Amino acid sequence: MQPWLTVVGIGEDGYGGLGKAARHALLGAAEVVGAPRQLALLPRCIRAVRTPWPSPFSLEPVLARRGTTLCVLASGDPMLFGVGASLARQVPAEELRVLPAPSSASLAAARLGWPLQEVTLLSTVARPLAVLNGHLHPGARLLVLSNDGGTPASLASLLVAAGFGASRLTVLEHLGGPLERRLDGLASAWSAVEVADLNLVAVEVAADPGTRALPVTCGLPDDAYRHDGQLTKRDVRAITLARLAPRPGELLWDVGAGCGSIGIEWMRAHPACRALAIEANAGRQAHIRHNRDALGVPGLQLVAGEAPAALEGLPAPDAIFIGGGVTDPGVLAQCWARLKPGGRLVANAVTLQSESTLVAFRADNGGSLTRITVAQAQPLGDFDTWRSALPITLLEAVKP
Repeated sequence: MQPWLTVVGIGEDGYGGLGKAARHALLGAAEVVGAPRQLALLPRCIRAVRTPWPSPFSLEPVLARRGTTLCVLASGDPMLFGVGASLARQVPAEELRVLPAPSSASLAAARLGWPLQEVTLLSTVARPLAVLNGHLHPGARLLVLSNDGGTPASLASLLVAAGFGASRLTVLEHLGGPLERRLDGLASAWSAVEVADLNLVAVEVAADPGTRALPVTCGLPDDAYRHDGQLTKRDVRAITLARLAPRPGELLWDVGAGCGSIGIEWMRAHPACRALAIEANAGRQAHIRHNRDALGVPGLQLVAGEAPAALEGLPAPDAIFIGGGVTDPGVLAQCWARLKPGGRLVANAVTLQSESTLVAFRADNGGSLTRITVAQAQPLGDFDTWRSALPITLLEAVKP
């Protein structure tokens, strides 16, 4: 089947900046769909019906016209956080043609002299700004697609609160068009100057004196979390995550999540990792909400409820961690039943009763048991001695 749908990337330079193929597609279209601002960029010679996107946004007006010669306008590169990527998930590749223009990220890198392959690109368009907290490493360069004109000031406030007020910001408005403008300043001194809704923020990350930048490895310091004592401690957490072995795109169930540390560090391992934190205690749910934003993974989904009942209807996971509740009737069995074939289950036990549950599970289903003992040197009078934490029994099992 010939492509019936053409997605045309258009920049701030409008119709004059389009190539021959894009112009030809627009001239031959029966209908053009786009944002009002984009539709206004088209000249009178485009005779097609001009249809703005509905509010709230929906792809339905396009998908309902399958087979019609149709064009969709998108900003810059439609496949970069754009409507082209959304349409590609719904329309077969042989029915879709995409004609990109330079993206705002490409234009920003050209203006700043930043090699694009060395830059992290983030979007806050209808997304939480807290995602930036996972990328605050001194020396990092970030390009942030803004949600609106208030994003630069909100971003500056976030950086200051996180101890990165020394970061340099560059706001680029209306890139590639006649109204292009550049604003520069430090996050700590960012003014309340009015900024156009169509903007991109470039960030050169720099830490304030005394700020501790968090590593990208698992096993974050315990004091990085807000908690009530229900926290898988740093060394045990690192071992646990190594056994869970996060891979891009996989889903984790963190059952009895406490303050959410396992799910959070699972998601910090790769941007495509996903996690559900199942927690019944209201106070700990509040800790999870705080920690997921503070540590840059606002996409962590909180499931408020007690396992196993709270597990009903959840998507099947690739890995499961049970940090609490292994002795609760049905929890371990339900988790094992719902785990995908080839998935990993890891459970930690501290008490004799929970340990015996893991021993019985291994006898029935296989797996391995590991005893973890961590000791720290602490003062004893004028000397030091080893103080051991409670030993942890770790079960690791892979589902056939």
